[in-house]
Amino acid sequence: MHGRLKVRTTEEEREHKKKEQALKVKAYKAAMQLIMTKRQKQEYDDEMLSASTPILQRNPDVTTLWNIRRECVLEKVKNIKSLTDEHSDGNENESEEESVATKQRKIQQIFEGELNFTEHCLPVNPKSYNIWHHRIWVLENSPQANWQNELALCSSYLKKDERNFHTWDYRRYVVEKAKVPKQKELDFCTEKIKINFSNYSSWHQRSLLLPILYPYEGKAKPKKPMNEEKLKEELEMVLTAAFTDPNDSSAWFYQRWLLGYSRPEMAVCAFRANQEKAVIVFTKPLASKGLKVTLKSSDKEQELTEWHTVNLGPSDCMLKTTLKAESNLKIFNYIEVCTPLYTSELLPLKIFHDDIYYFQALVSCTAYTDDVLDELKAHLQMCENLLEYEPDSKWTLLTSALLMRAIDSQKYHLKALNYLEKLQTVDNLRENYYKDLASKWILENALMDWSKTENIPKQLNLNDLKQLTTLTDPQYLCIADEILLSDNLKERCTALKTFQEI
Repeated sequence: MHGRLKVRTTEEEREHKKKEQALKVKAYKAAMQLIMTKRQKQEYDDEMLSASTPILQRNPDVTTLWNIRRECVLEKVKNIKSLTDEHSDGNENESEEESVATKQRKIQQIFEGELNFTEHCLPVNPKSYNIWHHRIWVLENSPQANWQNELALCSSYLKKDERNFHTWDYRRYVVEKAKVPKQKELDFCTEKIKINFSNYSSWHQRSLLLPILYPYEGKAKPKKPMNEEKLKEELEMVLTAAFTDPNDSSAWFYQRWLLGYSRPEMAVCAFRANQEKAVIVFTKPLASKGLKVTLKSSDKEQELTEWHTVNLGPSDCMLKTTLKAESNLKIFNYIEVCTPLYTSELLPLKIFHDDIYYFQALVSCTAYTDDVLDELKAHLQMCENLLEYEPDSKWTLLTSALLMRAIDSQKYHLKALNYLEKLQTVDNLRENYYKDLASKWILENALMDWSKTENIPKQLNLNDLKQLTTLTDPQYLCIADEILLSDNLKERCTALKTFQEI
């Protein structure tokens, strides 16, 4: 009927879309053919730049075309710089200083054109790695970068999607270049978290800023992420976020970082020497180059040299060296260790028959002040209350176990393991993760107990620990003469060596 829009049938619509797609493919192939032909001829001109424009505006993830655009831009800049004063603007009376300024202006216009182009591409895909990386490249090469404009761009896109980690990554780069005060950036993160607690990127940015703004200056090991006063404030803040939505993991992850559950700092965890050899163990792998180990007494020192990795690789947690048979080791009371990145305090040595040794049990939690401990206990109590209503809340179960470890790992050892065992059922897709975490805690507890017995370093008995399914930190065991393991662990840990076997 007249005046009514004809609606295509399904078959007509399918055919129409097929024709449109065929035309787009044809245009894309023609443009790519032109670009690749010109690239082979090294014709980096405006025509090549223009040919890439419509393709990237539709699909900004064609990495090759962004590389080609950079080649075109560099060629245009090179041509401008190589022009003589007369060719640059045709004015023979222009001074050399004016000529340089004219060239810089033209170069700036080229880079600003690229920045404008990326702004047209961003709405198509604000999470495109290529667009943000190209923008960084342009700013790094531009004669005059407007960092305030870049900050405004970041703010604009974070208003549209405050969780876009591509924009957050770019913002970190811009903030550094613009020299934005770190406190101001922390306030920005706080604002974004208040808008939406489920903001992994903002929590992460916060974790980068706080250790700088509020550094921890105490001697607790592992080192705390920030000073005690600020740590208490952050624990209060994350508690509100976590209990606003217990099923959202972002705040729980941040709380875990606050508790210090991250990779350990470089430190010596074990050392043993006899008349023939010495073995030293670190919390993290390092190369033997630059390692200096000195045995000390009140009136004598002996430096141990020519260290080699036990695994024969470039780096290892365990290193060994050969000693001279006439060395009398029992006269030494301390060991001092220096590496290019780490220097230890004087570490006390103990005597075992004719050997000397040092051992620091594996510890993943730290000591807190009473105020922080009270806050942690309040967190634990709230988690326990929540579990009464939601007994299968996986994040609450896991956080409760982590809080127990932070408050008193010995006191809550069995209860924390029970929570991990329940998590293996509640969150069965991550069953092996919880088993490994339980094994780590069991080993920590066993090593702590071992360090207090007369069996160190003679024998370490892990055979009776049924929940121990793997050895997460086997380097701690290498000073033992004998290690008793279950049959299952023996099969899995065939590379494990005692002190005598190294």
